[in-house]
Amino acid sequence: MGVSLRALRALVLLAGFYLLGLFVLGVFAGLGFATYQWTSSVIALKLCIVLGLLAIPVVRGMFMLRTPEDDGESGLTVTEAQQPLLWSTVREVAEAAGTRPPDELVLTGDVNAAVSENARLLGLLPGRRRLYIGVPLMTGLTEIQLRAVLAHEFGHYGNADTRLSAITLRGRHSVARTVNAFMERAENRVDKERARQEKAAGKALRKGREAKEVDTRGVGFGYRLMARPFIAYGSFYLRATQSAGRRQELAADRTAARIAGRDAAASALREVAVLGAAHDCYLGDYASAGAPAGLLPPHGQFYGGLRHLLAEPGRQSELDGMRCDLPEAEASPYDAHPPVTERIRLLQALPDDGRATRPPERHALALLHDPERVYADLETATFAPEALAMRRAQWPELVHYGRRARYEEEAGPLRRAAADATGGAPTLRALLDAADAGALWRIAERLPKSEAAGRASGRAAREFVRPSLRRGLARLLVLELVDARLAWWELSWADPARLHLPEGYEELIPAALDAAVADSPDTAPLRALLPQLSAPSPQ
Repeated sequence: MGVSLRALRALVLLAGFYLLGLFVLGVFAGLGFATYQWTSSVIALKLCIVLGLLAIPVVRGMFMLRTPEDDGESGLTVTEAQQPLLWSTVREVAEAAGTRPPDELVLTGDVNAAVSENARLLGLLPGRRRLYIGVPLMTGLTEIQLRAVLAHEFGHYGNADTRLSAITLRGRHSVARTVNAFMERAENRVDKERARQEKAAGKALRKGREAKEVDTRGVGFGYRLMARPFIAYGSFYLRATQSAGRRQELAADRTAARIAGRDAAASALREVAVLGAAHDCYLGDYASAGAPAGLLPPHGQFYGGLRHLLAEPGRQSELDGMRCDLPEAEASPYDAHPPVTERIRLLQALPDDGRATRPPERHALALLHDPERVYADLETATFAPEALAMRRAQWPELVHYGRRARYEEEAGPLRRAAADATGGAPTLRALLDAADAGALWRIAERLPKSEAAGRASGRAAREFVRPSLRRGLARLLVLELVDARLAWWELSWADPARLHLPEGYEELIPAALDAAVADSPDTAPLRALLPQLSAPSPQ
């Protein structure tokens, strides 16, 4: 489909949203007029007020929404003087793709590459172009794989995809804003009604009467009902633009194969998928591990530390397995990207271009001047001031104290329940003393509960709360051992951080916890595992 036909279809889909909105407003106007003609003025006034409230989200979605300007994704903008080799590569690939190179190059902190264009007149006129390259992406790719990724993105430029996306995005934003406005108003009505009923129930209880159960069914129904036609049109809109988006992705893949080679394009797709999963693991288990303790990795290592995980020999079999077992299913029926396995299969079905055998490729990071400086500058460009003010720690310290802070957070509900129930210090020893005094289940009743657990009583209530109580005791025990320097977490790039306990404790702790949370608690086994009070405290 040519650019003109694609632009026409995008405009028709956008116009469809406005026609739906005008139709709804017309129905409202007709109902209001008919009510004035056939009923009393008081009833007509009330109905018009209701219709006016329902019309507000429609009007906002149609006439008060401006497609957001592309102000640039958070990242580090680099000039040609700062990164000459990278810019030279970008220009070479753009020339090979037969398109104008970007006006800006922005380095980002994710495993992704993207292009944007601030087109004018809903995409009919070209505008300023930006190219976004994730530094973590460069950390895991070879140079030829990065060239394939860049060629794919420039394929979108050459196919006018970035220009026409202005029309498509305006329609998506309009539908989403309208639906969200209806749903937010419905939720606000529900919240107000729940607050009113809870206040009435509390008043009844204070007067010794039975309180009515809070029931918000049906509240906000009018707003949810009005959202349905827009939700239906939004689903149609997404499905209608999905097919075009998928064709655009496959066309951009062919551009990548033409410029970088069939095999390089396929391997880049495979590696990007693996890098995305590895990066998620790295952020959760390493880069952000110290956040609960207010710690960040050494300068430049928040983004640069991914190299440690990728270079760890113990991770290679896991990464190879991910390369061979990519997800077959699509992430969403509305996703404009076909499943990566399908894209790789179509690339590998292309004729052999003779570029399968290559000499060892240099790493994509070789295109960066002073990568360590880039990693550090990227943190400065993307972190909030509060994050930049956090203390830096070496990896072993960061992982250890980050895990300790997480355990402290997880033990918080039990500490608070113990303090509320007994009024004493919320330590493990004090809690065990309370258990010996018969107060354990009184403490357990104050732990956060699910809705089902809150309705249970007797033995059923104990069974609901027993796992939370056991987990809280386990966390408190580990904290006692860690603070006495008898236990610690060890950094490992091959596996999650390992908790080192005193010899024999791994076998003793489960039975001690089971005894402590039994219907008739026996705290002696757990007390035997506690460190001596004379043990040194952490500095």
